Amino acid sequence: MHDHNGFPRTAKIVVAGGFGVGKTTMVSAISEIEPLTTEAPLTQTSATVDDLTGVNGKTTTTVALDFGRLTLDDSLTLYLFGTPGQHRFWNSWNHIVIGAVGAIVLIDTRRPTDCFAAIDFFESRSVPFVVAINDFDGLSLYDTEAVRDALDVDPETPIIRCDARSKAACRHALLTLVDHAIQTERAYLGG
Repeated sequence: MHDHNGFPRTAKIVVAGGFGVGKTTMVSAISEIEPLTTEAPLTQTSATVDDLTGVNGKTTTTVALDFGRLTLDDSLTLYLFGTPGQHRFWNSWNHIVIGAVGAIVLIDTRRPTDCFAAIDFFESRSVPFVVAINDFDGLSLYDTEAVRDALDVDPETPIIRCDARSKAACRHALLTLVDHAIQTERAYLGG
């Protein structure tokens, strides 16, 4: 379904990033419905596979996806799909991204290299994305331009600060992404 301007009335958004960066937290914070999560307990066996550096208090992990919904206004509803962060679950990303208008790549500046795979994934598929620095616990190690330089993303790619626990901050991130996706589509169409 499309509105009178030709824009979709619903949009699929992917929330991605490294292990333990806050994807489930973001989907849960912003969803207007009880989010569907596929959290499973971290086990002793997974501790030998998953790097828990910087996320030592983490006890669960997403094994398939997180799902939530947010109605922005009468003309647009966003469906949110959070990806699993560990490498062994990345094969599901190809299915999750089908039909997505864009993505939010969450990063933890204590572990910035954890987001490289997500950035490469969306760039290689020409999916518009924004980078959201998850400022949980008031942790702000680097400014946005330092992050841009470190990640080597295009100048047009928005980089914003976001506390994944805050509904207002998550809404701002989603609105930034929707605006970026519309601008990217217009540029692609030559308008």
